[in-house]
Amino acid sequence: MTYITRADRMLVGGKLVHASNGEFDESINPATEEVIGRTPRATADDVDVAVKSADTAWPAWAELTPTARGRIMRDFGQALRARADEILRIEVADTGNTITPMRGDVGVAIDSLDYYAGLIHELKGQTIPATHQNLHLTVREPYGVVVRIAPFNHPLMFAVARTAAALAAGNAVVVKPPETSPLSAMILAEVARDALPAGVFNIVTGDGRTVGDTLVRHPLVKRIAFIGSPVTGRAIQRSAAEVAVKHVTLELGGKNPLVAFPDADPEAIADAAIRGMNFSWQGQSCGSTSRLLLHEDIYDRVLPLVVEKVKAIKLGDPQDPASGMGPVNCRTQYDKVLAFFEAAKTDGARLMTGGKPPAGKPFERGFWVEPTVYAGVEPGMRLWQEEVFGPILSVGRWTTFEDAVEKANGTEYGLTAAVWSKDINNALRMVRRIRSGHTWVNGCSAHYLGVPFGGMKNSGVGREEGIEEMLSYTELKTINIVLQ
Repeated sequence: MTYITRADRMLVGGKLVHASNGEFDESINPATEEVIGRTPRATADDVDVAVKSADTAWPAWAELTPTARGRIMRDFGQALRARADEILRIEVADTGNTITPMRGDVGVAIDSLDYYAGLIHELKGQTIPATHQNLHLTVREPYGVVVRIAPFNHPLMFAVARTAAALAAGNAVVVKPPETSPLSAMILAEVARDALPAGVFNIVTGDGRTVGDTLVRHPLVKRIAFIGSPVTGRAIQRSAAEVAVKHVTLELGGKNPLVAFPDADPEAIADAAIRGMNFSWQGQSCGSTSRLLLHEDIYDRVLPLVVEKVKAIKLGDPQDPASGMGPVNCRTQYDKVLAFFEAAKTDGARLMTGGKPPAGKPFERGFWVEPTVYAGVEPGMRLWQEEVFGPILSVGRWTTFEDAVEKANGTEYGLTAAVWSKDINNALRMVRRIRSGHTWVNGCSAHYLGVPFGGMKNSGVGREEGIEEMLSYTELKTINIVLQ
């Protein structure tokens, strides 16, 4: 059997190791269903060693000067850059994501390391004039051991970009990579071993029931961060609460609305709908604007444009820069998307394009589904209420301003939202009424470094990507100096 990478060891305490039981999990290329690599199937004992290694390492890491810690983080980023092409090749094969947008993931990781390395000096406390005769002040201290559980859509980016803030704050981290796309973490393990002090960055691979649950429940872990589904997020909260009082932040799913006013340009709306749906990631993005809410005056003009553009998306080999969409990530996701096709039929949504696996070569094997648009989607339908995490765009209509607000807010989610209008008053009124944590006016999908990202309602708690994220990895200590 030929693997795309020979790297198959995780990082624990500064050493590249196999699981203590000697067992492995195989990773599958979602485009071909071929086995392309393997990762250690870690045990609870392996998790314990990793956490204790992090607990041993973090005090010395936190005691470094801000300049020294930042310099090491920047060097870590440059070491990643040196292996960017290798990481790209592995992640495209392991995730099914197309190569063109995937090229940016390592860059985002490096930029995040640079950003937080530069923010370290902002880990400031305050002096408080509570009394005239004494001195009252606060200082920020790291939690110690931080756990990051990464999702399959951006494995390396989330493993690095979403630990940069924790590292900057002086914590040591333990990363659990996704079960279905873990191979880039093996390269990350090699880079982190050489770039960071032993124990500051640990990677433990395996399944959620063993590795994930043991990490969440470990008594030395006080701070946990997770990106994924609301179901798993609630399970993490429950497991953590059964053991101790822990700080858990969650960036969860979304059924995000793009609300288009009648004055918006139909062509621009159609382009935004495609871009916001993240078809180039197979729709596998929590922030995808998967509900397109069109005012009734432009519904019949925009819908055909959207359908035409979706039909033009080229489904093909993720390694080919000409491919506009690859396969969904794994068998579980594939079966879930197919179930939504059946639900849409039952609920009476109108299929405009897609709605099935593609036929013929090269689609005989792999987890391929066509990019899909359903029209006439109403609030009572599953396609309106539930996150697919797949390439299905649902289109509905609205009439009055209040109707749009009610429909936009009519799900359990509140991660992102987009509003399109030439009238800034209408746009801002709508954005203020929509219960979503991250919104765009006349834009969609884009993230901006330093701008906080996170959800309301069941889309999560906490904010990432800005200074708020770094501060969230610290505890505030109050010091009262009583002057004699």
